[in-house]
Amino acid sequence: MMREKEIHQMIYRTFRQGVGVAVGPGDDCAALDFGGSRYFLAATDQLVSDVHYIQGKTSAAAIARKLFNRNLSDIAAMGGTPAFALLTVASHSADKKWYSGFIKSIQKEASKWNVSICGGDISSVKKDVTVCTLTINGWVEKNKICLRLNAKSGDILYATGAFGNSFKSGHHLDFTPRIEVGQFVAGEFTKAMIDVSDGLLIDAQRLASASGVGLVLDTARIPLRKGASLKAALSEGEDYELIFAVPASKATMLEKKWPFKNIRLTRLGNFIGGKKGGIYDLEKRELTAIHKTGFDHFDDK
Repeated sequence: MMREKEIHQMIYRTFRQGVGVAVGPGDDCAALDFGGSRYFLAATDQLVSDVHYIQGKTSAAAIARKLFNRNLSDIAAMGGTPAFALLTVASHSADKKWYSGFIKSIQKEASKWNVSICGGDISSVKKDVTVCTLTINGWVEKNKICLRLNAKSGDILYATGAFGNSFKSGHHLDFTPRIEVGQFVAGEFTKAMIDVSDGLLIDAQRLASASGVGLVLDTARIPLRKGASLKAALSEGEDYELIFAVPASKATMLEKKWPFKNIRLTRLGNFIGGKKGGIYDLEKRELTAIHKTGFDHFDDK
């Protein structure tokens, strides 16, 4: 079976982008240039029963909340503002009560962020599975957009929040996307950012690899969610925190100006020249050789 990374590489090689696509596949959002001072952002994500949540044990309201907010996390990683969404649901067993709870919950989340859910599709499936997809659109100023390829050697890697034990703790169903944080740091403090959904190690590697640099992580500084081990923090994913590269000259000012009293900000490491995408600890050990890098949909279990 192909690995997720192999499928991504096939997509990058095959899909051809037309005029107006400023950022195509490979970042947290696509960015479309319609003229003016802003890019139009577009991203899509899905929830599959018994993959992203436990069917029969997760309420329709919680499913809707997670679907909406994990998409907003992609907008946050670009430094953007959400605006519109499209929704699809395909289910075998969902009834009137389930749809009512789902629709009310997702509208509640949309109202928080002033997002209009303006279209979509409903379908049935033959097997006992539910698949929900949301396409999120938004805007970002062209001079503030954050891309994975903009980290530089000498930059400092920062992170919001804590990591690990997301699924067992229930964090993966009930988290706040870091929209305000993304908007605060974008442009002024960083041009390179990614949201941590598949695992801190693999998403940090994606940032470093896209930028053509390596990264030294101080693993002792990684904030652990209650009940989490270092292994879980590095590999489990579903954290929906932001990690971003900040020039060393701006680090002190970032920490001084940080306005989010309830959101932890942590220096995790430094980007270095050398092996593209190499992730090392302070003892110069390659962390991807020691730990599982993160979640892969096609990994044999």
